[in-house]
Amino acid sequence: MSDNKKIVQTLEKQLAAFIEMNQNSDMDFSTEIQALKGKIQQLSAEVAVAEVPDAWKKVQAARDKHRMSTLDYINGLTENFIEFHGDRLYGDDAAIVGGIGTINGMPVTIIGHQKGKDTADNIKRNFGMPHPEGYRKALRLMKQAEKFNRPILCFIDTPGAYCGLGAEERGQGEAIARNLIEMAGLKVPVISIIIGEGGSGGA
Repeated sequence: MSDNKKIVQTLEKQLAAFIEMNQNSDMDFSTEIQALKGKIQQLSAEVAVAEVPDAWKKVQAARDKHRMSTLDYINGLTENFIEFHGDRLYGDDAAIVGGIGTINGMPVTIIGHQKGKDTADNIKRNFGMPHPEGYRKALRLMKQAEKFNRPILCFIDTPGAYCGLGAEERGQGEAIARNLIEMAGLKVPVISIIIGEGGSGGA
């Protein structure tokens, strides 16, 4: 048992004693009772956090909104990054960012999931959950990288592909499957780095 848990138990006994005295005497212990309740609530919260399973702590850390995003890594790693947009079929998906930049003078293609930094940005980025056009944009950039013999760097951070009706109507499953097939045959190096969540086939 943790020290805080033992302290909480002791404070709860003290609280019960004060409540009983407050009911059975002429003295007013309401100040002491409120102070004890506040202390018990604070320590109980600390105990609850401390007892969160390690696996769930890792999930919480992976979802932390303060983690570096794909664009943060791009801005820190590359010079002269140029972002490309659109899948040449339906539209652009802001949940996937990709383009060309140089790292130590070497041109590379960089593709990654992008979550938002605040509510408005998260809505724009669909919370990092790509639509089919996002995967098709990624494939377009990968095939372009292969054509010009550029290595591909991927940053993974998504709870999964968007499973809305529109995404399914536009071929979400096919888009993901097509990427897997094409990536297996690429003739340039592909390095994938998980920087946050890596959920389901969408990752």
